[in-house]
Amino acid sequence: MSSTGILSLCARRSIRPLQFPMGVFQLQKRQLHDQSEAQAADSNPAYDFVRRHLGPNERQTKEMLQALGLKSMDELIDKTVPAAIRFRGNMNIPEALSEHRALKEAEEIAFQNEVWRSYIGMGYNDCIIPTVIQRNLFENPGWYTQYTPYQAELSQGRLESLLNYQTAVSDITALPYANASLLDEGTAAAEAMAMCFRHNKRPRMFVSDQLHPHVIEVIRTRAGGFRTQVEVLPIEKMDFSKKDVSGVIFQYPDTTGNICDPSGLIARAKENGTAVICGSDLLALCLLKPPGEMGVDICYGNSQRLGVPLGFGGPHAAFFSCAETFKRDMPGRLVGLTIDSHGAKAYRLALQTREQHIRQERATSNICTAQALLANMVAMYCLYHGRQGLRNIATKIHVLTCDLAESVKAGGHSIKNELFFDTLKIKPRMSIDEIKQRAQKKRINLRYHDNGSVGVSLDETMNENDVADLKWIFNVENQSSSETTQRPRDFGNLTRQSRFLNAEIFNKYRSETKLMRYMKHLENKDISLVHSMIPLGSCTMKLNAAAELTPCSWAHFNRIHPFAPSSQWKGYVRLLTDLNQFLCEITGYDKISFQPNSGAQGEYAGLRVIRAYHEHSGQPQRRVCLIPISAHGTNFASAIMAGMKIEKVQLDKNGAVDMKHLAQIAEKHKDTLACGIVTYPSTSGVFEETIREFCEIIHKNGGQVYLDGANMNAQVGLCRPGDYGSDVSHLNLHKTFCIPHGGGGPGMGPIGVKKHLAPFLPNHPLLERGSEHNSEDSYGPVSAAPFGSASILPISWMYIRMMGAGGLRRATETAILNANYIAKRLESSYKVLFRGKNGFAAHEFIIDVSPFKERTNVDAVDIAKRLQDYGFHAPTVSWPVAGSLMIEPTESEDKNELDRFCDALIEIRKEISQIESGEFDKKNNPLKNAPHSQHVFLHEKWTLPYSLNKAVFPIHFVSPNYKFWPSCGRVNDVYGDKNLKCRVD
Repeated sequence: MSSTGILSLCARRSIRPLQFPMGVFQLQKRQLHDQSEAQAADSNPAYDFVRRHLGPNERQTKEMLQALGLKSMDELIDKTVPAAIRFRGNMNIPEALSEHRALKEAEEIAFQNEVWRSYIGMGYNDCIIPTVIQRNLFENPGWYTQYTPYQAELSQGRLESLLNYQTAVSDITALPYANASLLDEGTAAAEAMAMCFRHNKRPRMFVSDQLHPHVIEVIRTRAGGFRTQVEVLPIEKMDFSKKDVSGVIFQYPDTTGNICDPSGLIARAKENGTAVICGSDLLALCLLKPPGEMGVDICYGNSQRLGVPLGFGGPHAAFFSCAETFKRDMPGRLVGLTIDSHGAKAYRLALQTREQHIRQERATSNICTAQALLANMVAMYCLYHGRQGLRNIATKIHVLTCDLAESVKAGGHSIKNELFFDTLKIKPRMSIDEIKQRAQKKRINLRYHDNGSVGVSLDETMNENDVADLKWIFNVENQSSSETTQRPRDFGNLTRQSRFLNAEIFNKYRSETKLMRYMKHLENKDISLVHSMIPLGSCTMKLNAAAELTPCSWAHFNRIHPFAPSSQWKGYVRLLTDLNQFLCEITGYDKISFQPNSGAQGEYAGLRVIRAYHEHSGQPQRRVCLIPISAHGTNFASAIMAGMKIEKVQLDKNGAVDMKHLAQIAEKHKDTLACGIVTYPSTSGVFEETIREFCEIIHKNGGQVYLDGANMNAQVGLCRPGDYGSDVSHLNLHKTFCIPHGGGGPGMGPIGVKKHLAPFLPNHPLLERGSEHNSEDSYGPVSAAPFGSASILPISWMYIRMMGAGGLRRATETAILNANYIAKRLESSYKVLFRGKNGFAAHEFIIDVSPFKERTNVDAVDIAKRLQDYGFHAPTVSWPVAGSLMIEPTESEDKNELDRFCDALIEIRKEISQIESGEFDKKNNPLKNAPHSQHVFLHEKWTLPYSLNKAVFPIHFVSPNYKFWPSCGRVNDVYGDKNLKCRVD
């Protein structure tokens, strides 16, 4: 690909040009273990990408198979995956491409999209992404390959940044608590509605008819799972006197750009015990009186315009803040301050007992993945600009809007906004067709209201020339502006008087040098895939290849407005069509919806599909959902959100679903059974032989089968859910299909369904009704944008195109091999809990560490913290079995890395033996004191009853030259929740 070609993709000033020298993508011959492998790579360049994605080479693969007593990979798979469900055909997926060819094809697809200037608004505005942030955060694997910060000691950098984000949102909205992001504006509004319902249990919800239309529809969809009656009406017609209204949602400024004083509405609601929710715009609130100062309880919105690309709808970080009263009901992640074992300040995830992985069906929401990477971009944008910089940007936009408004009005058009910030609703004196024609000549998108009005939303990227083009569209280019339009309008009593972003952190980083160093300082505190494997069970932390992520920075993918005319996103149509075909072929389903923007949202969307199907079939009473007790926490929370009643299914002694109990409970609820949820391979890390029987029992009793696709990385190319009885699944593209985890998001959870469920997939109000993506029988949208976080779909497309059918299957086989090799190496030191009938696990497995507790006082958390001293992120702790570690290495780690990890756990087992023998004290030992931070290493006097080397250099591969240091001691979770503080002073 030429540098000229890529530069043209990024020609607009808001995206940093990606300048690559000629030939940068030319494949380089790597060192292969024998001449035949080198010749194979030479003859088929695509083969080389598969080898780059997979960790083990041929020699290492043979060694691991030999360690397992096997002769071939086929033998391993035959003994692991039940023959009854094996996929014996060939996946109809195009032949693999090399990185170079895949990027060329992606470029051709991208150029089918047309990048117009979009002044549509509706919560999405173009912006200028500071190059220093794009280069050092958005495109930096040290940031985007991190996992959700459950292991706080290895996550202090992004936790600090997310606390900065929370502080910015809290300051700007003037509410004391803000979370670390939600999925998008629509789901944030829906979460606010649900939060009010949990708070006061009243049956009605008032929604202003001046909210963004897509947000209203997402609210309506979510309300369908609760006993909440959503009433959309003008603010002046809202009557709270019956005291049966849970909450009221209004927008400020509203969807047409109008700014109204909400004080009367707020007073009426408060007098009658109704919670007040405000949808808003962070940039507008830099000039306008903030919601918190007017008595609003909850504020939400999209923070995208603060330094995040449009991305055809995402990913973006939705913001969410609330009053003190609601803090323990808040959905999503909440970063808080605490102290570590040395009494020093530290950061952690606060109030985790609200969340689905602990409370299951009693959780405040089903959120697991949020939008951490994008929230961190917003945080850095706020640091870079500070209060005055944000006010200057807001003022510039407002002044340009005033200039346009005066000229349009002077030209004979009618402005329907009495007070506005950046958006005008114009009733033109000329025909809409003429305006559309003139706008097309300038390649400008406007918003066309049903009543013949035209909406125009201005943004940060605009200057006087852009405004001149808008004036030309309305045929008022000859109208001169007065001096008054060069000053912002007086918002009267709605003018912001309070200061914000007062903390020192928001006033230190104005130069690129200082911000670059701050981002690197934070990055260096956090472990990511650039350091070592992250063996989290059920998380699939595989390679996120640079070539896969490259298209995400291209303007032709990330500068498309989600509501632009379909003629402008033909490239996305091609991308969606390809991915639909690829994923259907991989799963055995018939259709894919890409709207859910997380795995948990995919679960919710799929369960709502099942509900809609039953209702359409005349069986609305089918609401019972059967879920094994070992299921992911999101399964329970999603089922409750979907309005289902949960019945839990027990496990047998081998950790598998108890089929007798399943049959009994399904028979008991045969007239009301909606579905059964199953994870496959199971959360016990086993390909259960009874999966077909599970599906048959559910179907026999009138239900549908929802298969949780979290473990799809063990199935691709080997078996297909749609073939062995499943009706619907979500697919975690941020697991199996290489979208990075971003330190807690973004992710995507598209759902695949069999043909009979396809008419009920999510739709969207801004897509043409009855079209391919907008069935009349749908229950509504689950996300704000029609295709969710569309701009990261090129990652999964690139992965599949570069792997091909054979490479995808080989990745699955290697993931299974790696897991079983680790299990084999550890079985003499730890008890491996569950294996299949032939003694093999799937792509992950569980070790039981609970017996150590009674003998040595060591628990799973202690082992997790001690692993940090060895340079590793912990496996999944105490799930799905209490006192266990679930290990998933993925296919991307080579044998050397697997051996280092095994050596670390084996050495830790020796340390536990030293406690058992009395050599180490039960309360004062390397595990209980872990992790050992630099603070310990640099302490003047060593007082612990073991050597300093034992503490910080516990094994041969951890040395002063190769050491990842935890940046704090063990965090004090109890102190943090008792002394809750979730913002920077």
